[in-house]
Amino acid sequence: MAARSYSITAEAGKPDERPVYDSARLVVPFVEEFKELARYRDLVKHLIARNIKTRYKRSALGILWTMLNPLLMMLVLTFVFSEVFRASIISRSYSAYALAGLLLWNFFSQTTMGAMSELIWGGGLLRHIYLPRAIFAVCALGTSLVNLLLSLIPLFLIMIVTGVPIRPIALILPGPIILTAMFALGVAFFLSRIAAYYHDVMEMYQILLTAWMYLTPIIYPKEIIPARFRWLFKINPMYHLMEIFREPLTVGRMAGPKTWAAAAAAALLTLVFGWWFFSRKADELAYRI
Repeated sequence: MAARSYSITAEAGKPDERPVYDSARLVVPFVEEFKELARYRDLVKHLIARNIKTRYKRSALGILWTMLNPLLMMLVLTFVFSEVFRASIISRSYSAYALAGLLLWNFFSQTTMGAMSELIWGGGLLRHIYLPRAIFAVCALGTSLVNLLLSLIPLFLIMIVTGVPIRPIALILPGPIILTAMFALGVAFFLSRIAAYYHDVMEMYQILLTAWMYLTPIIYPKEIIPARFRWLFKINPMYHLMEIFREPLTVGRMAGPKTWAAAAAAALLTLVFGWWFFSRKADELAYRI
């Protein structure tokens, strides 16, 4: 990505405001894309608001569907699995356990899938006007974050109804949400760049998401995982992110320091790598979509 410079007019000796791209003054795409994203922050807010309004504009339930969708799924899972896992879930409500897991998983999956579809949808727009390429992934994250925050309302209601106390430790929830957002955004950047070259990545990723979901303790408790296979589950970043999000809600305590360290490391490394991978070829994406 070339830096902008300005030419000097021969007649007036004043700076010519027309930007001239000087290939001799190269900048780091990793930094430049971030600066451009910051400059377009107002557009990011507008696009997130547009996504929310468009999604629920013609829905009879409107924004209430964001809260009812995971709630209905939780009711089905509770009916099917509560008796099966009763012996494994001690002093915890399966309803709150499953719903908390579903909310965090939906946040991750909606962000990563939304980032790819937003970029492909905006491909034609990128050929006509300049936009930071990262804006689509960030908007997908913002939209999913709004949905997650709204979905916390039925989660707390279910906890109250089922007798699961809402303890002061729940105030740390912004921490797990931020770490999950960082991880989701890193994955979204990585997938978006690949999807710009190969559109069938979206279909392949949907299959991977299904397998990934069942390999993460969301609808089943971690206690039923055989000891010899637990190491395999612990290399899954979503396992640790799920633990630090759900433990304060369902058990009333923080997850262990090792779990927090694993979640933070996975979130930070994935975000940095995803941003680097995406930004180094950001200028080419408009011609690849």
